[in-house]
Amino acid sequence: MKNDSTFLRACRKEATEYTPVWFMRQAGRYLSEYRAIRKKTSFLTMCKTPDLAAEITLQPIKRMKVDAAIIFADILLPLEPMGIKIEFSQGEGPKILNPVRNEQDVENLRIIEPEEDVPFVLEAIRKVVKELDGKIPLIGFAGGPFTLASYCIEGGHSANFIKTKRFMYQKPKAWHLFLDKLAKVVVRYLNAQIASGAQVLQIFDSWIGCLSPYDYNRFVLPYSQKVFQKINKGAPVIHFATGTAALLKLMQTAGGDIIGIDWRINLDTAWEQLGNNVGIQGNLDPVTLFAPLSVIKERVKAILKAAGNRPGHIFNLGHGILPHTPVSNVIAVVNMVHEFSCR
Repeated sequence: MKNDSTFLRACRKEATEYTPVWFMRQAGRYLSEYRAIRKKTSFLTMCKTPDLAAEITLQPIKRMKVDAAIIFADILLPLEPMGIKIEFSQGEGPKILNPVRNEQDVENLRIIEPEEDVPFVLEAIRKVVKELDGKIPLIGFAGGPFTLASYCIEGGHSANFIKTKRFMYQKPKAWHLFLDKLAKVVVRYLNAQIASGAQVLQIFDSWIGCLSPYDYNRFVLPYSQKVFQKINKGAPVIHFATGTAALLKLMQTAGGDIIGIDWRINLDTAWEQLGNNVGIQGNLDPVTLFAPLSVIKERVKAILKAAGNRPGHIFNLGHGILPHTPVSNVIAVVNMVHEFSCR
């Protein structure tokens, strides 16, 4: 990057002139220009065509003054070359056609070589970094080992994770082998993204909130920790999950420069639990973006007040932007955060 951005300084917990803001799923279905591409192109084709992925990544950057871009991709992309067959149906989300059921299924999965197996993601990163030209940083990302395993075992999204937990409890040897393989894949994938130009990383372990602290500590933490320890130094890493008010200290133990929180815990309460050695990202409820501007303004001010001008706060939603979210409200939040947090 040509200049040291506000976003990168916040990731390092340094003082900034205002609070940086970006949004998970800021490139997506709420934008008309994204929907225009999606009408004539499948989701996987968009992900696997670097020119399209780069264009979609940049769409929100042209619309609003967010402080970071995030590469357009999907957390499941590195699973395909491992041997997992995935189908994306419009409006239904991803489906795993050969779900993992036993130790042999895990044994059959291969460790990927990112430059050979997901070159389209890395090329899209290079294109976006060139286009951004140092104006704002680009975030690369991957799914966390537990969340990736859950997709593979459940066969898609799940409400209660019965298949995943049953696998974890009944087949512990296969579970630990699976999480170890996934950790290795995630490390390789993220390091390849850094090498391609990503300046910040986010690990989406979105589903760990379904676990008790005991199960997270025993079945997940060692592998998440391995990922954070083996990511090449230099790029700050955001550790994000939802429903984790009871897991924040364990997430911090696993690793991450910034802990991403959702709206189910007050930001100042989370910071009290974690201490000042880690930054916090969050934590506006995504549904708030459907509210009147007066309500949005009140919520934005409340989050900034809870942050208390502490170094290391990155404003974001507690999860991704929802379909049909008014674009004008998203733009308004960016402007509010910059204005209200100006020191």
